[in-house]
Amino acid sequence: MPNWSVDSALALMDDVGIAHALLSISSPGLSFVAGEQCTGLAWTVNEDGAAAVRSHPHRLGLLASPPLPNIDAALEEIEHACDDLHADGFVLMTNYDGVYLGDRRLEPVMDELDRRGAVVALHPTSPPGAEAVAMGRAYPLIEFIFDTTRTVTNLILTETLERHRNLTVIVPHVGSALPSLADRVNGFAKLSDHKPFAHIDVYGTLARLYYDLAGTPLPHNLSGLLAIAPADRLLYGSDTPFTPPNAIHATARALTQTELLDDTQKRGMFSENAQPLFGRLVQSAG
Repeated sequence: MPNWSVDSALALMDDVGIAHALLSISSPGLSFVAGEQCTGLAWTVNEDGAAAVRSHPHRLGLLASPPLPNIDAALEEIEHACDDLHADGFVLMTNYDGVYLGDRRLEPVMDELDRRGAVVALHPTSPPGAEAVAMGRAYPLIEFIFDTTRTVTNLILTETLERHRNLTVIVPHVGSALPSLADRVNGFAKLSDHKPFAHIDVYGTLARLYYDLAGTPLPHNLSGLLAIAPADRLLYGSDTPFTPPNAIHATARALTQTELLDDTQKRGMFSENAQPLFGRLVQSAG
C-alpha cells in the first residue's frame, strides 16, 4: 500500500498542475469488516475526509463511502455525508460481497442517491472467486477492469440507470472493457430470445455516462472510448497514490499532446467537463 497524506497529495497536485482533487476510498472499500464495524469505519473515513476538505476547501473534495451492503446503515450514512459533511459525491465499489450494482437489493440506496441527484464514481474491486481466475497475478491487472465492465453492464441491462436519471455516474479507467464489449452487449440485448432487453438503449446509456482517464488512456484506449462516448464526457484522473508520480506526469503529457482531442476538448477533459459535477469546488476557488 503506497503512503499517502494530505500534504503529499497537495504537493503532487502542485507539481503536476492539478487545481482540484477528490478524496475517496479505494478497493476493497469498507466491506472487509462487517456489521457495526463497517458502519463505524464509514463514519470515520468520511469524517476524516471531510476534515481534510475543510482544511483545503479550494483544492479538495470528498466522495463519501456508504457502508454497503448494509442498506439501512448506508442510507443513514448518505444522509450524514450529504447533510452534515456536504460531500461532493459518493464512491461505490463495483460489488459488495458479490452483490453487484444493479441488484435489486441495492435499490433503496440507488433511489436515495437519485433523489439527491448525487455524483457517483464507481471503483473496481475484486470479483468473487478472483483467486481462481487471476492466475496468480495482481487483481488490478485485469480483474478490476472486468469487474467495472460487469457492474456497468448490469446497471444497463437491469435498467437501473434508466430508472435513476438524476444520478451522474463516473466509470473508471477509460471505460474499462466497455468500448470493446459495447457492440456485443447491444447485440445480445437485441437478440429475439432476449426480449426483456430489446428496448434498452445500450449505446445511448453509455454515451451519457462520464469516464475518467486514470490508468492507460494512450496510446490505444482513448480512441476506443471515443467510439462510445462524446469528448464532453471525459474527465482527467490521476489515480494517486496508486499511480506513481512519474506515470502521472507521463500520462498528463501524453493527453496534452494527443491528436485524438482538439484544444477545446482537451480543456474540457482536464477541467471544464468536471465543473458542472463539482460546482462547490469551482465556486470555492472563486
